[in-house]
Amino acid sequence: MAGSYYAQGYIWHIADIEHVPRAADREKRFPARLCREEINMAIFKGAGVAIVTPFHEDGSINYEKFAELVEFQIAGGTDAIIVCGTTGESSTLTHEEHLELIRFCIETVKGRIPVVAGTGSNCTETAVYLSTEAEKYGADGLLLVTPYYNKATQNGLYAHYKKIADSVKLPIILYNVPSRTGCNIQPQTAARLCTEVDNIVGIKEASGNISQIAKLMALAGDKVDLYSGNDDQIVPVMSLGGIGVISVLSNVAPGQTHDICQKFLDGDVEGSRKEQLRAIELCDALFCEVNPIPVKAALNLMGKEVGGLHMPLSDMEPANVERLKKAMQAYGIL
Repeated sequence: MAGSYYAQGYIWHIADIEHVPRAADREKRFPARLCREEINMAIFKGAGVAIVTPFHEDGSINYEKFAELVEFQIAGGTDAIIVCGTTGESSTLTHEEHLELIRFCIETVKGRIPVVAGTGSNCTETAVYLSTEAEKYGADGLLLVTPYYNKATQNGLYAHYKKIADSVKLPIILYNVPSRTGCNIQPQTAARLCTEVDNIVGIKEASGNISQIAKLMALAGDKVDLYSGNDDQIVPVMSLGGIGVISVLSNVAPGQTHDICQKFLDGDVEGSRKEQLRAIELCDALFCEVNPIPVKAALNLMGKEVGGLHMPLSDMEPANVERLKKAMQAYGIL
């Protein structure tokens, strides 16, 4: 696969993939605590898939199907794999399942594209544990959701994220999704973290609040790598300085989601805009019930056999399945 990607601040060419460092030699290859003025630690640009976790009928992880999904994503041009995020149902995985899936993903990808491990928790010590383990396995970066339920203050969020960042050398992407967590990283806090903590390099912004995102970019500018967390806002977020998306849509349309981002990055804003608008109906259908219910239903409709959901999530309502089918057919993926 031709091209290059960012990992640990270096541009790695796919032709030289055997030289991409994994955990065993990372300490020798990368000095600790490089400041942002010395190194660009962007993990990836473009479309990173927030990959689903396939299950067997008994609820155990189906690793064979997961490996097939990884290959489908790489063949489709996805720019990064984000494993054990919201879409991957991380909140209902045991710690052992969580870490084993991260390890298996890294092993399966084999350095072809970056792997970003979701290691956030509402318990700071748990997030530190998951993050340090993911680093040992060779993850290229970490995605850390805000602490849910606790409702931390902005000072609490700063302390939470700084403690996790101080425990690892990996680049970290903050994840702001207040509709799910009940906790909003204010622009001032996100900007402070990205400017004061060397290895906190970006944010997945899924607040849906374009004004808040604009304020963040006005405060932090080139100190933050901004990713859209909403598939229907890829182009608006990139117009404010974003460098890509962490995407649910990519699960079913990896090439098309990559193209939305790549066209924008290449300067074809009009082409990117058209692709964004063409995907809106499908984006709406993929979120007509709580994520990842619709996207797993969509993958099953495509014959990917990803299985069901962990409770308390439930199967998609029949009327919404029909809506999803129509949107997928109109988009040309079914």
